[in-house]
Amino acid sequence: MQPGGQPNMQQIMEQAQKMQQQLMTAQQELQSAEVSGTAGGGLVTAVVSGAGELKSMSIDPKAADPEDTETLADLVVAAVRDANRAAQELQAEKMGPMTNALGGGAGPDLGGLGLSGL
Repeated sequence: MQPGGQPNMQQIMEQAQKMQQQLMTAQQELQSAEVSGTAGGGLVTAVVSGAGELKSMSIDPKAADPEDTETLADLVVAAVRDANRAAQELQAEKMGPMTNALGGGAGPDLGGLGLSGL
């Protein structure tokens, strides 16, 4: 720190670069991670990336009643929502420490720069 309690600009830049690298790593991990969601007791399963992109879907033939396509559609929507919920939890787990640091929570002290709007 410099006199007067102000952080050194070099220290701030180093911390910002480190956080940027951590953010990029977390984003790459989320892109390659896969989580699944189910509905109907496992009759429908949706798999999404950690970033929320739908990757695949499997439907048990028992769920495919030609006389009741509305139930199947509801199961598909529920499975995708369940998978997206799991992806959001994974995102919070991976990105949470960095967003807390930027918003003034736990993490590196950036000298009160007010970076929460980034």
